[in-house]
Parts: sequence; structure tokens; C-alpha cells
Amino acid sequence: MKLHRRKFLHLAAGAATLPAVSQFAWAQTYPSRPVRIIVGFSAGGIVDVFARLVGQCLSERLAQPFIIENKAGAASNIAAAAVVRAAPDGYTLLMIATTNAINATLYNDLAFNFITDIAPVASLFRDGTAVVVVNSSFPAKTLPDFIAYAKANPGKVKMGSAGVGSLPHVMGELFELMAGVDLAHVPYRGQLQVLTDLLGGHLDVTFDPLANSLAHIQAGRLRALAVTQATRRAVLPDVPSVGEFVPGYEASGWLGIGAPKGTPSEIIERLNKEVGTCLADAKIKERFTNLGYYTPYASSPAELTKFIAENTAKWAKVIRTANIKRE
Repeated sequence: MKLHRRKFLHLAAGAATLPAVSQFAWAQTYPSRPVRIIVGFSAGGIVDVFARLVGQCLSERLAQPFIIENKAGAASNIAAAAVVRAAPDGYTLLMIATTNAINATLYNDLAFNFITDIAPVASLFRDGTAVVVVNSSFPAKTLPDFIAYAKANPGKVKMGSAGVGSLPHVMGELFELMAGVDLAHVPYRGQLQVLTDLLGGHLDVTFDPLANSLAHIQAGRLRALAVTQATRRAVLPDVPSVGEFVPGYEASGWLGIGAPKGTPSEIIERLNKEVGTCLADAKIKERFTNLGYYTPYASSPAELTKFIAENTAKWAKVIRTANIKRE
């Protein structure tokens, strides 16, 4: 009887280790089939381009296709919902961005919780800088001049953005709150149309992605008053940061990769390591620069999780304080 009992306990102990061993073996053979990267924006946009760039690198390193699938709509919420519903096996990933952090508060009818339902995998960059730009004929020559002009003309300075709750919009709202000014928000359906109307003199100011407006700044068609990142950018060394005049102001876009919650940690760690290797490649770094003066930023899943929580809380405060309501 004792022999049978010892044998039973031995078998039971062995069985208890099977899930861990099996999961480790699964991670070691991952991926054994194509992986989908879901992008919440149309093909050809900046998020899509980065997805294809990193996806190609991962395909080469892991010997399986990383297929980009565009599910545009609802400010990337459709894509996020699709990934939340997907099997947590590492074969469905999501391009995550500042938009997701903003949407967590902007939308009160989401069928998922971005913070708890998406597992951060890897960061791509954190320095998506915007430039505070005005038409070259606008009276203000510097950011202090602009603040003084806006205070003297409350509600009259027209600020264009890519839409209610877009990153340029919330960047502008954060500026209003911290600088103590009141700008007239004019929402559009995209930032390129904003730039067109700013060049045409129909708008006064916008918080425009650096890559969009740089050529116009360099040609003298637009005047850069400041960059939104905490420090100056090398490509515009004479343009100050907003924080030099509005202490504490910082606003940058970021991009990364996420997976459904419950995805095995071994798979997340492997993907994180492979993405980090991709970001360290000289050719990838050059492409990041050429795509908009971005700097690759690798981080651990834990660090990215903490960063996303902080970024989400930051924009939640702006959205609630400024009483931003989606269209």
C-alpha cells in the first residue's frame, strides 16, 4: 500500500511540472506558423509603415511571416477589440500607440480595458515630437509672444487638429491648461488638411508632427515656435522646447507592440528580445530617422507596462480637466 502511495505521489509530482515544461517548449518552438500584426490605421500611414518595417525584421529573424493586417476605424479601437478577443498564443499582435492611451478615457463605451486586456510586449519609440507652428504671417515670433497674444485675444486664436481627442488636439489642450490661454479648437478629419489650411492662412496654429511640417519650416512657409518634447531636437536646434517657457510641459507620441492578456510570458519575452535586436540594427535606426526623426527605444515589458499606465493617466487628466468629448 505504501509502495502504491509513493508511486502515486511521484506521478502526481511529475504531472504538476508538465504545464511549465510544455509552456517552455511551446515558447522555444514559437513561432511555428504566421503571426498577424493588427494595425488600427489605414495602409501607408506612419503606424502601418513602422509595423511593416519591424514585421519584416521579425520575419527574417524568426523564419515565419509576420503579416500586417489593417483594421482601421474608431481611432484604432476596432483593431484593439479584435486583438483582445484573439487567442492569447502569440500569433495575434497589436500595434499600440498614444492613441490607445487617449482612447481609454475619451471613449466610455469600450468593450475592453486597454490597460488590463492588452499585454505590452515591446516599445518602438517614445519621441514622436510635434512642433507648435504658426503661419509665417502670424504676429507672434516666439512662444512667449504667442502666449501673450493669446492671452490678449482669448478664444480668437484658431488651433487646428486632426480631430477631437487626436494627439495634436490633446497636446494643444495640455498647452492651454499649463500656459493659461484659451484657444479656439477647430477639428478636422486629418492632420494633413490642418496643415493645408494653416499654410493658407485659415488657421493660426497647430501642434503638428515634426515630419509633417519640417520642410515648410525650413522653407519659411511656417514658423516653428517650439517643440513639444522635453528637450530640443537636433534637426531644429534653434527651436526651443515648450517646457523652456511653460515649466513641466512635455508631450510626445509613442509606439509599441502588444498582445492579448494571458499570452505566455516566455513568448512575450522572446518577442521583446527579438524586437530589441531589430531596433539595434543600424539600418533600422536609419529608417526610423528617415521616417520622421524618431529614435528607436527598446524597453522591457514591465517598463513598457509602467510607461503606458503613466501615459494613460496623464492624458486622462487632460481629457477630464478640459472636458473633451468625442464627436
